[in-house]
Amino acid sequence: MWNKDGYIVTNNHVVEGADRISVTFHDGTTVAGRVVGTDPDSDLAVVKVDVPAEQLQPVRIADSTQVKVGQLAVAIGNPFGLQGTMTVGIVSAVGRLLPIESGGTQGPHYSIPDVIQTDAPINPGNSGGVLVDDQGRVIGVTSAIISPVRASAGIGFAIPSAIVQKVVPTLIKTGHYEHPWIGISGISLNPDLAKAMDLKADQRGALVVDVVPGSPADKAGLHGSDRQVTIEGEQVRVGGDVIVAVDGQSVDGFDDLITYLARSTEVGQTVTLTVLRHGKTETVKVTLAARPKSETQRGQAARGAAGGAWLGILGVTITPEIAQAMNLPPNQQGVLVERVERGSPADLAGIQGSYKPMTINGRRLLVGGDIIIAMDDTPVTRMEDLQALVQQAQPGQESVLTLLRNGKQVQVTVTLGERPSS
Repeated sequence: MWNKDGYIVTNNHVVEGADRISVTFHDGTTVAGRVVGTDPDSDLAVVKVDVPAEQLQPVRIADSTQVKVGQLAVAIGNPFGLQGTMTVGIVSAVGRLLPIESGGTQGPHYSIPDVIQTDAPINPGNSGGVLVDDQGRVIGVTSAIISPVRASAGIGFAIPSAIVQKVVPTLIKTGHYEHPWIGISGISLNPDLAKAMDLKADQRGALVVDVVPGSPADKAGLHGSDRQVTIEGEQVRVGGDVIVAVDGQSVDGFDDLITYLARSTEVGQTVTLTVLRHGKTETVKVTLAARPKSETQRGQAARGAAGGAWLGILGVTITPEIAQAMNLPPNQQGVLVERVERGSPADLAGIQGSYKPMTINGRRLLVGGDIIIAMDDTPVTRMEDLQALVQQAQPGQESVLTLLRNGKQVQVTVTLGERPSS
């Protein structure tokens, strides 16, 4: 319960697609509710109930930026439908990135920053509940688990109260929330990457891999990575700008940049980036825009419902124009892997994403990655084929993907994962 006006905070994935909302209070009273605002990019939603203010008891909010590893954490929710269940653990880690899991299969990929990890048992049904400290103050909204059996394995996640406090008032006021967006993808610099870029081994920062065409980063002149190197048997892209500070705040890794943007910036705000470009320090000013909501021609394969099999790529159906750009026959069919989600089954199997930005029919996209042409000997001619095959599979299942890689056919065995969800 957010306040005495009857606003209730929950997860977006709890109310997404719901035809009817009912709210049950601790005394057993059940009333109808209505969704007044949702934000898939933070997995938060607000529900309104019409109940007299004197019957409502809002929560108290703690400052999640002050949460420490090892402190007590208490999760309250309805695991497996068991209402009002309390479980106890500790804060296992702070500052995690939680990939956004929407019910759809299309759109750009983002992560929720600054997430709290806890070993307090969180199970299906805990979603939208609270994670509180030893004084009963909310430090986060429970959202997801990682588990091979769809039950608590001691790794649960909560959206931090700092993000909740930014997003919820706007959802109540306008029904939606605009996230500040810079328009890059990247990775944290490590000694191997630094060496490949002729930087000191102890250099830290956020390496810019891709710059979204037309984005604030593109308009400000940030440089993406333009060459490939092999590190420990894997090809990675290097050569882009390395962001080492934002508004004077040190950036030791890509997570630091994402967290700063979420915590401290707004749409329309101008931030100052300190970057290393070809070994020299430069300053770049970037005016942040609103994060795009969706893309129409790209799909994530394949997430599906909670508990379903998961591959972890962003792909696009091959067209004659894409085939020509990759020096392939114009009738080539399959799914071009644009990006591979870090830590996903596809990543662990060594599937390679694209790295060459090109404009095709007026649309900018990346090419050069693996092309999936079959899964377990079943032909894959378009993105929908791949999504259907993954959705029919089971988590833990080993599948053989037939790929075109640099014009040659190869086979890769991938162990499908399970979508992290509560």
